[in-house]
Amino acid sequence: MTTTTFSVVGGPAVRAALAGAEQDVIDRVREAYLLHDAGRTVNPDSYFLRFPEKPDSRIIALPAFLGGEAETAGIKWISSFPGNHDRGLPRASAVLVLNDYRTGYPTALLESAAISAARTAASAALAAGVLQDAPPRSWGVIGAGVIAREICRYLAATTPVPPVVHCHDLNPGAAERLAAGLPGGRAADLATACDADLVVFATTALRPYLPADHRFRPGQLVLHVSLRDLAPQTVLHAANIVDDVDHCLKQNTSPHLAEQLAGDRSFVTGTLAGVLRGDIAVPDDRPVIFSPFGMGILDLAVGRFVLDRAVATGTATEISDFFAPNGA
Repeated sequence: MTTTTFSVVGGPAVRAALAGAEQDVIDRVREAYLLHDAGRTVNPDSYFLRFPEKPDSRIIALPAFLGGEAETAGIKWISSFPGNHDRGLPRASAVLVLNDYRTGYPTALLESAAISAARTAASAALAAGVLQDAPPRSWGVIGAGVIAREICRYLAATTPVPPVVHCHDLNPGAAERLAAGLPGGRAADLATACDADLVVFATTALRPYLPADHRFRPGQLVLHVSLRDLAPQTVLHAANIVDDVDHCLKQNTSPHLAEQLAGDRSFVTGTLAGVLRGDIAVPDDRPVIFSPFGMGILDLAVGRFVLDRAVATGTATEISDFFAPNGA
């Protein structure tokens, strides 16, 4: 008789599993990108649940299947409610359900805001490691929330922190707090942060706010994680690397707006997996913008890593009778 065990991994156990595991997480994100490039994943469109009276809020469903050793299906259900800040709550909350590929049974439920932040930061750090030849002499971080802090942590774990880190946020206090936790960190205006060698956008912007005539300089790397900060004209004057072309060029992201303006997708240089495989050469005569839409396969890769660690350390709560017997 086949038995099914359902595991629950709460926030403290998730954070414990991720602590000090930055390189492990980056390795799993890398492998997920390569499996996707090889056609060994299924990553449907994300589904956005929006609310007419709350245009800044959304809940997103990201179903996916990841092949390879993980061979796991699942779905992330993640909300973004910026108004939570006024309630003393984090903007994002999420859960991740993992399913057994052989039986289809759900096998685990994990708190996933931390997983989502880690996979986003790992993707950014992976891109930074392969899209710039020399270590940057300065970072500019626009947005000073959880994602920005996590990206800085992953960058610091994989490359020397430069002597200057310019932090900018619409909330000056948030920028100062982020800067205080970084060697060389200092609060800065938007223009100064945008002039750094490595620029990170991690905001909740719904539409571009940089001037349409803004141009990054050759040699700059822009990690455009929040996807809607840049005018399409800025995008069109750069080399553009994405995680997945079809996924990134939708939902009015800056690359999507660039496609509408240009009338085609020829401005897309290629995917990060193409760079990892050596199929795509990164131009050195233009700035490089990395725009990752965020893929469910990355949540599965990191979630499976967290689940395995939690089970091994006894921090997962296992429920042997979660499913009714005989399908009753």
